[in-house]
Amino acid sequence: MFFKLRVIIEKDYSAMSRKAAEIIAKEIRSKPQAVLGLATGSTPLGVYQELIRMHETGNLDFSAVRTFNLDEYYRLRPDHPESYHSFMFKNLFEKINVKPENVSIPDGMATDIGSFCESYEERIKEAGGIDIQLLGIGRDGHIGFNEPGSSLGSRTRLKTLTEETIRDNARFFGKESDVPHFAVTMGVGTILGAKKLLMLASGGGKARAVRDAIEGPVSAQVTASVLQLHPNVFVILDEEAASMLSRSDYYIYVEKMAEKFEAEAGT
Repeated sequence: MFFKLRVIIEKDYSAMSRKAAEIIAKEIRSKPQAVLGLATGSTPLGVYQELIRMHETGNLDFSAVRTFNLDEYYRLRPDHPESYHSFMFKNLFEKINVKPENVSIPDGMATDIGSFCESYEERIKEAGGIDIQLLGIGRDGHIGFNEPGSSLGSRTRLKTLTEETIRDNARFFGKESDVPHFAVTMGVGTILGAKKLLMLASGGGKARAVRDAIEGPVSAQVTASVLQLHPNVFVILDEEAASMLSRSDYYIYVEKMAEKFEAEAGT
């Protein structure tokens, strides 16, 4: 396939979520033992709801799937209601037939965080690498918890969160002072190692970050901009998130041609 970076603009959040779920489902159906990289936050919730619906209708089987999550707050217990461990089980894993032993989420309570991060990278390698990595994007253009200034070759590690990220995440905790200041996150280099990347963005608040990631220079100040360097990327946006793109008409045209090509090729 010669379409390197596909920017898909959907009408709204629901349509965006359905499209992303279809891409993930296609990956699982073509490779039942697929390795999925998963994300948390409000943006992927619609995708997870669609995947659950597909599973409940009987046409999507997760029994051989393996998963690796992008990140987790440091020193937040897995049973804390705002941990990403709790988020994933509540919003996806408890509602599909994935095997618990096939689920990997960074351990924010690890006593030796350096050794844990090395072992997380090793587990990804042992699984054969991530087949498709789901991503959101922060308002400052970060992916995972790879804040502005992160090394573009970074691997899984402990990362200090910016004040902006802490403020953005305070809505989940009730007050800003309760938000952890550190997180364990896959690095930019780890993310680039996935065979496919699938980034989602919804709402006008993400429009500037989306523009900088897709149409700006590749920069450590906008870590999502590294998607431009990957050979197989889907960026799925609703119209508001795409509102600052200067070439949106071209992206829409390219996607129509891509769909036509795939239909004729039977892929």
